[in-house]
Amino acid sequence: MKVEIIEERCVSAGQCAAIAPEVFDQRDEDGVVVLMDPRPSEEHWDSVRQAATSCPAVAIAFEE
Repeated sequence: MKVEIIEERCVSAGQCAAIAPEVFDQRDEDGVVVLMDPRPSEEHWDSVRQAATSCPAVAIAFEE
């Protein structure tokens, strides 16, 4: 799986970092998502999918 962030769409809601903290974090200054691991291991794929579907701004893209 390859994960990408569409940073200009991010509204700093934080669901991604709460759901998959191994893959996503937020910048301290503005809360915009930061990708910690663009190619997470298979054990994190379900949480990446959940984070992507939970994102209110549709700012997470992934390719399996």
